[in-house]
Amino acid sequence: MKLPVKLTWSREDDMTQDYYRPASYAEMSGAVDASGWPVAMKAKIACPSFFMVRDGLDPIAVSGISDLQYALPDFLVEWSVANTHVPVSFWRAPGAAQNTFFAESFFDELCAAGGKDPVEARRRLLAKSPRLLNVLNIAAEKAGWGKPLAAGRARGVAVGANVGSFNAQIAEVSVTNGRVRVHRVVCAMDAGQIINPHILRQQIEGGIIYGLSATLKGQITIERGRVKESNFNQHDMMRMDEVPQVDIILVESTERPTGAGEATNPTTVPAVINAIYAATGKRLRTLPVKAADLTSA
Repeated sequence: MKLPVKLTWSREDDMTQDYYRPASYAEMSGAVDASGWPVAMKAKIACPSFFMVRDGLDPIAVSGISDLQYALPDFLVEWSVANTHVPVSFWRAPGAAQNTFFAESFFDELCAAGGKDPVEARRRLLAKSPRLLNVLNIAAEKAGWGKPLAAGRARGVAVGANVGSFNAQIAEVSVTNGRVRVHRVVCAMDAGQIINPHILRQQIEGGIIYGLSATLKGQITIERGRVKESNFNQHDMMRMDEVPQVDIILVESTERPTGAGEATNPTTVPAVINAIYAATGKRLRTLPVKAADLTSA
């Protein structure tokens, strides 16, 4: 052509022929002591390798669960490679995006098994992680944890330590005829020394909305070897009228600045899932959430 040529994929090309979020499966087990406090957790994870294997382990594949901050006396993570014919690659907060869902949802199950308040149990086991404990306390106070809510609403909590930052989120939801409505998300964030608070807030808000889309929408379906969803009329995401009130508390710190862009979306997912359990009594173990999951017996 003897001149530059710009080639741009259509949306349909991009959505049906790109790389996808890694498929991941986990088997969780655990125990509580005679008083009901969580004391053991085991995770067996199967997911593709991110081609960063060192000493037989891919640290990205177990990120978000192998580095849990809870002081559990008995803790084990196992990983097995489970590659797939569907091409997969990194997704926002690789590893932590799915593993925080596994770990924080299952931790809530241990709390329920022992009859413990999810915030109090986390406080007890985060005594040696003061920065994560601090954001948990701030978020719980701001969200009014333990105080009455409007009829039909419930709260869920989750914490996350990712990309060097610490955040705690409390989601407030209601469920009507299988439809989940997230009314409010409170997030306390410690990202070290804050250089630009406006950009930090934007990253936190964007991460939360991204996490909400991953929780409630955004499924990719493979049928006869092809991707069915080819544009946003089929691949839904959070719309403006669905976005909840988002309250953000930035923790002032003299620690070195750390990450924000991939810090919050992993934590949003289990916070919402745990709130759904509090509202309905149903444990959801697959994503995204479907109405049938909440209306079935």
